[in-house]
Amino acid sequence: MSDDAAPWLIVGLGNPGPEYAGNRHNIGFMVADLLAERIGGKFKAHKARAQVVEGRMGPPGPANRRVVLAKPMTYMNLSGGPVTALRDFYKVPLERIVAVHDELDIDYPTLRLKLGGGDNGHNGLKSMTKSMGPDYHRVRCGIGRPPGRMQVADFVLKDFSSTERKELDWFVDRAADSVECLIAEGLERAQSTYNS
Repeated sequence: MSDDAAPWLIVGLGNPGPEYAGNRHNIGFMVADLLAERIGGKFKAHKARAQVVEGRMGPPGPANRRVVLAKPMTYMNLSGGPVTALRDFYKVPLERIVAVHDELDIDYPTLRLKLGGGDNGHNGLKSMTKSMGPDYHRVRCGIGRPPGRMQVADFVLKDFSSTERKELDWFVDRAADSVECLIAEGLERAQSTYNS
């Protein structure tokens, strides 16, 4: 398969299970769910310990891309295993992998897109980078820092506050738009449009 025919692999990072569904740490799952809805697909179990949807994204014509949306069904800190297995299964080059994740060092609700870089203490990214190296795209969804003395782990595993929830749909929608733009028009265009 030529690189051009290879699909994009869009990975929403989160923790499986209803008790985590509304957590800040699960914004990647929320974005993946919305993208699946937009391409008219339903997540199905894959042997790589993930749920996947295959489809096409983008405007008709040359910018229309084959995509695989994925939600690893391991806990966050083991995300690298399923993502690597999916990469191998679908023969996806590293630069066509996009991780959508929560980011503490960016204020809520701000987006930043980039290619490569460190993991900033994010266990999902740490696991992916350990498995594959750092040169994949990231859609970083800012959640801000925990208030006061709250531990980071407690903060990311809490649901968005009622104030945050007022903007959450808009934020998830914008993050999904940024993924579509990245895939159809490239990183620079997506950065100039969405890196607020």
